[in-house]
Amino acid sequence: MRRPVAIQAMSKQDAEREKRLAEALRENLRRRKAQARDAADGGNTPPRED
Repeated sequence: MRRPVAIQAMSKQDAEREKRLAEALRENLRRRKAQARDAADGGNTPPRED
């Protein structure tokens, strides 16, 4: 039998940290996808300018 889990509200600091981490993960995914595209193209595509 499982014990009930107490869910606590996130503090403002925790929420800000979660937002920063989520943005870092999205940026990392963008970078990795760009690297994969570049490798698939044989490195012939110019870098994106965002």
